[in-house]
Amino acid sequence: MSNAVPRFLADHTALDLLNTVEIIDGKQCDLWQTSDDVKLWLSKAGLLLHTGKMDIQGDSLLNEARTLRETVRELVESKKNGQSLPIGKLNDYLAQSGSYPALKVGEEGILSIARIYQPETAKQLLGPLAEQAADLLAYADFSLVRECENHECCLWFYDKTKSHRRRWCSMAVCGNRHKVAKFRQNQKDAD
Repeated sequence: MSNAVPRFLADHTALDLLNTVEIIDGKQCDLWQTSDDVKLWLSKAGLLLHTGKMDIQGDSLLNEARTLRETVRELVESKKNGQSLPIGKLNDYLAQSGSYPALKVGEEGILSIARIYQPETAKQLLGPLAEQAADLLAYADFSLVRECENHECCLWFYDKTKSHRRRWCSMAVCGNRHKVAKFRQNQKDAD
């Protein structure tokens, strides 16, 4: 993986997907350099939901994941700007996800329904992620889907705060930078 470790701070997995491209030291950085990077990210996101063996060769997973990411980015930006949504590519991923519901017996005999994935292709492995993107587009309140207000940041987030006044991808990173810059400016103005 690149020098940066993926951060899950968007409060929605589909937006965390977009955030696998960051600006680091003033340059755009893709956190996915290999298919193993994608698998690690899917695992950390809780979306490596397969049963059985997978034999996905070469860069096919990397290439499909990047294509899915840019498809979702286009859809999110279009929806945010009130434009029509070109949903065909995302529906292609959804159609190929290869999943089915199954009844499971849990603790104390409690029944539940779980979705079972048996991926054989890169697109099928990305099925759960495509479902997260469809969920965001269909059900999220897009007035709460935002980009970080730091002009040197490109990360997205879903504002789930009580007041819905979140401005930064992370208060610890961009919010703190803003506070420090404002403090320095106030000090400079006072002098």
